[in-house]
Amino acid sequence: MFTSSLFAVAVRAADWSPKIAAIMIVSNIVAIAFGKATIKQKNVGLGLPAPAFFGGLSHGAMLGVTCFGHILGAGVILGLTNMGVL
Repeated sequence: MFTSSLFAVAVRAADWSPKIAAIMIVSNIVAIAFGKATIKQKNVGLGLPAPAFFGGLSHGAMLGVTCFGHILGAGVILGLTNMGVL
């Protein structure tokens, strides 16, 4: 009885497609641009192999902004799925 009401509120997940991949890539690019503009000490710590390619961010800063990008992308994907766009 409880299981059926639990399934009633379950979120419909979208299957993987190139659209979803593009949304995640764009979300990470937006997060990197946001991090590059707002992080005060973005090059403190361990450096990346090609710092110019990653906007001059350090390893910790890049890890932080890509985590934020994935959270942002997951929210966008879930929102667009619930709206019926994806």
